[in-house]
Amino acid sequence: MQSQPHDVVVVGGGLAGIVTALECLRAGQSVALVDRDSPERLGGLALWAFGGMALVGTPLQARMKIPDTPERALRDWLRFGELDPADTYPQQWARYYVEHSRGEVYDWLLQEGVKFMPAVNWVERGMHGDGNSVPRYHIVWGTSRELTRRMVAALREAASTGRLTLLHRHRVTALEHRAGQVSGAVAVNEATGAEVRLAAPVVVLAMGGINGSHAEVRAHWPQDRPCPSAMLNGAHPYADGQMHHWVADALDGRITHAGEMWNYAAGFPHPFPHFEGHGLSTIPCKSALWLDHRGERIGPEPLVTGFDTHWLCQRVAAQEKPWTWHLLNWRIAIKEFAISGAEHNQRIRDMQFPAFLKETLLGNHRLVRQMQSESRHFLVDDTLAGLAAKMNTLTCSRDIDPGVLQATADRFDANFANGSKLHNDDQIRRILHARQWGPDKLRTCAPAPLQKPGTGPFIAIQMQLITRKSLGGLQTDLQSRVLDGAGQPIGGLYCVGEAAGFGGGGASGKRSLEGTFLPGCILTARAAARSITTGRAP
Repeated sequence: MQSQPHDVVVVGGGLAGIVTALECLRAGQSVALVDRDSPERLGGLALWAFGGMALVGTPLQARMKIPDTPERALRDWLRFGELDPADTYPQQWARYYVEHSRGEVYDWLLQEGVKFMPAVNWVERGMHGDGNSVPRYHIVWGTSRELTRRMVAALREAASTGRLTLLHRHRVTALEHRAGQVSGAVAVNEATGAEVRLAAPVVVLAMGGINGSHAEVRAHWPQDRPCPSAMLNGAHPYADGQMHHWVADALDGRITHAGEMWNYAAGFPHPFPHFEGHGLSTIPCKSALWLDHRGERIGPEPLVTGFDTHWLCQRVAAQEKPWTWHLLNWRIAIKEFAISGAEHNQRIRDMQFPAFLKETLLGNHRLVRQMQSESRHFLVDDTLAGLAAKMNTLTCSRDIDPGVLQATADRFDANFANGSKLHNDDQIRRILHARQWGPDKLRTCAPAPLQKPGTGPFIAIQMQLITRKSLGGLQTDLQSRVLDGAGQPIGGLYCVGEAAGFGGGGASGKRSLEGTFLPGCILTARAAARSITTGRAP
């Protein structure tokens, strides 16, 4: 077996692994970075993500007169995430995040050449105002792809002296250790089967979460919550939990909060899947009616995005069949319909500001037509009866009675029969509340009848729950050191990013304020590198 000595071995080439390797290289360490994917996919899920970040106390917030502070953010975080006061390490990481996201993420990324869009969005407000009490969602200009590419470029520049060994298409199968001290890793070339031993006194685990494996997802799904019979995969397929279990079995590492997940309620199959079960996660239209498999509105509290994703997922998972429908019209779709990620946000991804502004103001007809052409789950028809027939054809059923679908639309439209003073629908109330914030007003239609003349054709999108991120992981302290069953650091072993539940084995608790994941990768990675290279805690 070939042997290569290094100061640090990093397992996983996502954002957390890249930042860890970068910071260690800049501190003079020699690094081996092991990644299962191909060279062009270095960066993992971050390469495809949208790039939203929950950041606290930034100059951009100040310019928009948003009165945010770490103290306020921590109150929101602990309340919305329902963190157990006895959960010491997640609590510590939550506090660290809100106190340092400005300096360690926002300011640092600006120094690295990353820019942010000139607006802060307001997401996860909570069903009863118990989420983000102020807007915090900053969007990377160029999406997360631009962020990732800049980090990769910085990594290669820092490695110009030959201190980086980058192994693509290699999978770490075991860690070498003795008496509780890690001494390296064994990796297998998945193309040839050849093994390589990477000797190092420090190993950093950055292999992502468990949600790429639906077997793992179902094995850890909380027994007191409904689980749908079918789901799509929006996670990285290599985030399969195998190394989590290896560390738990061989080194007594603690996996905590594995049943807590950040899934999405409105996904549909990728028209050109990159792997089996690959789904796209939409940013659901606030003005669309969210229907069950029969075409009846889910209620009594209507499903509206932007308030509590965790609650939406539970409501969707509890439905009789593993899909729901979004009913809308062309007017709503061109203003509100969006797909999360870099792939379908090309104006932001490619930093085409005039084109982005034009589509925001005049409507994104391009994306709607693209999905109409590419996805059989995106149905368009001039009449509700015709739409009902297409919905039944897609599901090979007679679930949708055209009369029921018509009655559903009529009942909603009745809210507008006597003017705005007689609106009495919680979805309309939530839309009006969202439109009070300028950036949301740009992307949310003024309430109007679904069947208003000139707003067609009608659109129905078949949606499924889609897995995304793990909120739990290996338990770590504030130095990103992996802890054993007795709460003691395992010598030489660190864990960062999603593999560590974005800090402490579950820093978000039961639900996230959204946008905490990319910053969580950066914060945990920089904390690990600081501990490795200086021995200091953050």
